[in-house]
Amino acid sequence: MSVDGEVRRLKTEADEPGWEVDPDDEWGLAVIATVGRQLKLRREAVGMRAAEFGEAVGYGEDMVYKIEAGKRIPQPEYLDMADEVLGAGGLLSAMKEDVKKVRYPKKVRDLADLEAKAVELLSYGSHALHGLLQTREFARALLMTRRPTPPDEQLEKALAARMARKAIYERSPGPELSFVLEETTLRRPIGGKMVQRKQLEHLLEVGQLRNVEIQVMPMDRWDHPGSGGRIQVLKFGDGTAFGRMDDEFNGRPVHDPRQVRILELRYGIIRAEALTARESKAFIEQLLGET
Repeated sequence: MSVDGEVRRLKTEADEPGWEVDPDDEWGLAVIATVGRQLKLRREAVGMRAAEFGEAVGYGEDMVYKIEAGKRIPQPEYLDMADEVLGAGGLLSAMKEDVKKVRYPKKVRDLADLEAKAVELLSYGSHALHGLLQTREFARALLMTRRPTPPDEQLEKALAARMARKAIYERSPGPELSFVLEETTLRRPIGGKMVQRKQLEHLLEVGQLRNVEIQVMPMDRWDHPGSGGRIQVLKFGDGTAFGRMDDEFNGRPVHDPRQVRILELRYGIIRAEALTARESKAFIEQLLGET
């Protein structure tokens, strides 16, 4: 196939792992089915065959049929190209936001929605860095430790979802973010020394943001209520809050103000026991120099 004198290979399903539709996500299935139907109707309205349309947007005919049937999630550039080729005037491109959300697992999407609405986030991590603090390389290495080993497409989907949550840093005004990290999570060389170094450098960069406070809990400080695992509390503009802790309330999310207050109390004690933000910065800098 020649395009401007060059041979172009059309993208196929094998080229795009991680863009399958979750069969248990009813909302996602409905969104992708609607998008696929709109794409098909507009293609047929201009009299283009699937193969002809696929060539125009750079995809194989089989992929075109699967996207139109709601069996595959179209990438953003696919919708942009389709909008241009079919003369949709921006209507197909406008679907990108909903389509982007469908790619992420429902539980991650729900968490991202909560984080996007929060005005304050409190997080204590006992075994791993919070997803909002992870670099892409660190997150990938961490996800690859899961057993049974996830398929490539599942890993890519989880990684994309985790990185998408970091849009929280782009909000204006931004929420107040407080993180307490166990020293051991900083010393563990997940992904190797280079990944660890970049992760430490990233923590120093994020810690410079005015709305972010990062504290380190030294390993020799044990007399605090963090032995029960992770704690996370999200507070919203209307005064409501959401929280969870690994060993409290069966690990389930809670909204009841009395239950959330218990988590806030524990987090307050943990925060008081940790190094200050300034001390923590110096600690991370020292650890970076040793790595």
